[in-house]
Amino acid sequence: MRITTQQRTENQNRVRAAMDRLLRGEIPPGGNCDIKTLAREAGVDRTAFYGNRPYAHLREEFEARLHTLQQQGTLPDPRLAQITRLKAENTALRQRLTERDETIAELAAFRNEALSRLAAQHDEITRLRTAGPAAANVRRLPTRSTQIGPC
Repeated sequence: MRITTQQRTENQNRVRAAMDRLLRGEIPPGGNCDIKTLAREAGVDRTAFYGNRPYAHLREEFEARLHTLQQQGTLPDPRLAQITRLKAENTALRQRLTERDETIAELAAFRNEALSRLAAQHDEITRLRTAGPAAANVRRLPTRSTQIGPC
């Protein structure tokens, strides 16, 4: 069915008004900042936006304006902005987690090395204590008492 010039002008005005609302971020529940939602908000058949149909130029205008906003860093759809923000946050958290895992591995290796050195030092001290009476110029230190308080 053909529409009159007046109806086409009214439809184009509704499409442009819906386009402005969507690009300002006034996204209806269950919608996105896309052609499907634009068509639904304007009350126009979505197929009229494709090919050589009457509103193809409006689709191109909408996509160009949307692309310009995205280039400027503005996302009219708050959900897309949230998704973008959460993806960036997720990437940052994964990086922090990787760095923490590396730090934990380094600290565990340091702890193992320190324990090994302490064990070796303890063994050396024990060996020297048993070998101590053989040398005449070595004095034995008193061993530590396990009692608490004055002896």
